[in-house]
Amino acid sequence: MTATTTAPVAATPVPTVRQPSDRLRAWATRGPLLPALIFMIAVTQLPFVATVVISFFDWNSLYPDAREFTGFGNYQQVLSDADLRQSVWTTVLLTVAVVLASLILGLALALLLDRKFRGRGLVRTLLIAPFLVVPVAAALLWKHVLYNPEYGLFNGLLHYVGGPQPDWISNTPLLAVEASLVWQWTPFMMLILLAGLQSRDQQQMEAARVDGASDWQIFRYLTLPHLRRYLELGALLGSIYIVQNFDAVFTITSGGLGTANLPYTVYQSFYQAHENGLASAAGVLVVIGSIIIATFALRVVSSLFREEVGRA
Repeated sequence: MTATTTAPVAATPVPTVRQPSDRLRAWATRGPLLPALIFMIAVTQLPFVATVVISFFDWNSLYPDAREFTGFGNYQQVLSDADLRQSVWTTVLLTVAVVLASLILGLALALLLDRKFRGRGLVRTLLIAPFLVVPVAAALLWKHVLYNPEYGLFNGLLHYVGGPQPDWISNTPLLAVEASLVWQWTPFMMLILLAGLQSRDQQQMEAARVDGASDWQIFRYLTLPHLRRYLELGALLGSIYIVQNFDAVFTITSGGLGTANLPYTVYQSFYQAHENGLASAAGVLVVIGSIIIATFALRVVSSLFREEVGRA
C-alpha cells in the first residue's frame, strides 16, 4: 500500500479594490460647488479687500495722483468727526426703533393668523405684500401717497375730520423714515414668529387649558418662552438689513433734517465729496458691525436647528 501525497494548492490572490480616500470623496462632493464659490469670492470678497486697501489711503477722486497712505487715519476721522458720529447714532436709533416696533406688530399679527377664521389665507397674503414691494417703491409710496401735505392720504383723512394739515416729513423726519421701514419689515417678523407659533407643542397647550390656565397665562408662561429664539432671530436678521438701509433715507428725506444714517453718509463721502478713502473706512465699519450681528444670528439659527432635530 503506497501513501499518496497531495501537493498544496496555491491560493489565488484576490485583487484588492483600492477605496478612495476621505479627502478624495470630500473633493468629489464639493467639486460641483467650486464654480459658485469662485464666483462669490470674485463678486463679494475681492471688492471688499479692495475697499479695505483704499480705506488706508487719503484718496480724493478729484485728485487721483495725490493719494497718500495714512494708515488708520481715515478710521480715526470716522470715529472722531461730529457728523459721522451723529450718523452712527442715527443708525442706532433707526435700527432699534424699527426692529422693536416691527417685532411687536409682527407678534400681534402672528397671534392673529395663528387662529382659524374664514379668509385667513387671503389676509395672510395681504399682510405679506408690503415685504414684497421694492424698497425704493415703498419709500416713494410713503413720501408721495401718504406724507404729501397737499394731496397725501394722511392729511386727507385729517381734513375730513377737521384736523390740522402737518408736513409730516419736515415736522417728524426720523419718525417718517421709521414708519415706512416698520410697514415694510413687520411682515418679515410676522412670518418668523408665525413659524414659531406653529411649532409649539399642542399637547402641552391643551394640558394647560385643561388645568384651567387662562389665555394670558398660556401666552406668558408657554408661548413667549417658546418664541424667545424666534424673537432673537427676527431682531438679529432685521438689524442686519436695517443697519445697511439706504433707500428710505435717500428717497424720503435725502439725508436731511438729522436722518442721515451711516450708509447715507458713506454715499455722501464717496459720490458727493469724492473722498474714496474716508468712504471706504466708513463702509468697512458698517460691514464689521453687520458681521458681528450676523454671527449672533447664525448662532441662533443653529440652536433652532438643533432644537428641531432633537424634537424629531
